[in-house]
Amino acid sequence: MSNVFLPTFLIGLREGLEAVLVVTILLAFLVKTDRRDRLRHVWAGVGAAVALSVGFAAILQYTTAHLPAQRQELFDAITSILAVVFVTWMIFWMRRAARSISGELRAKLDAAISLGPIAVVVTAFLAVAREGLETALIFFATVQGATSSWSVVAIVSGIAASALLGILMYRSAVRVNLTKFFTWTGVLLVIVAAGILKYGVHDLLEAGVLPGLNTLAFDISNAVPPTSWYAELLRGTFNFTPAPTVLETIAWIAYAVPVLVLFLLPGRTRATTPSGPAPVDAPSPAVSDAGR
Repeated sequence: MSNVFLPTFLIGLREGLEAVLVVTILLAFLVKTDRRDRLRHVWAGVGAAVALSVGFAAILQYTTAHLPAQRQELFDAITSILAVVFVTWMIFWMRRAARSISGELRAKLDAAISLGPIAVVVTAFLAVAREGLETALIFFATVQGATSSWSVVAIVSGIAASALLGILMYRSAVRVNLTKFFTWTGVLLVIVAAGILKYGVHDLLEAGVLPGLNTLAFDISNAVPPTSWYAELLRGTFNFTPAPTVLETIAWIAYAVPVLVLFLLPGRTRATTPSGPAPVDAPSPAVSDAGR
């Protein structure tokens, strides 16, 4: 099994659940307000967003496959850094906006319905496309260099798991504490993002943009053989290597430590609401109770 399975599955699960919650809120709003005739327009927008995301991932893969070696390293480095930016923005945005996202989406959909079917399609498309494009970029940055199809299996499995979880939540068959879910997956994604940044710095070193390709911070290859299964697992999950360069190590620490501290600091909204209301105020009882 590919060593990128776990982080790729996590990306699919986390991003997939965010998209599923968006779709759930839109569908539940239409059902609750007896506007079922608009459901097909929402699904059309969702389908277009999925197609765009898959196309974006294919373009990234095609581009990197047809570039000269040095430019390929630079392209991979740029996509890795962009993926880190998106991961960071995503986890902080979800922590801040989760409590109000339902009301905002319902207001936008309500306004779109008054404008016509095309506006409903566009609203659903925009709501899901952001998550899809982020997923495609982060997925590409995570599996760079992977030679196994397990990475594709991993992200599809993560998305499928999030879809199943969303269906169960919508039907009130299961309740999930979304606050804890997004907190713990956020922590794991910060660590994964630190590894992606380290990979990006390594590509910049190989492309000759940064100096120090042969300047190692440490070398524990004797204790952790690079070909061992646990070294492969650590590399696939956290991009850990037994002999990293100084710049790679500095980049990993400089990103992971402050971002984890900031992410885990209690927000002001949490301090004023100790009872912990639902992070997503969706019309579905399973979603609205999920954070309690």
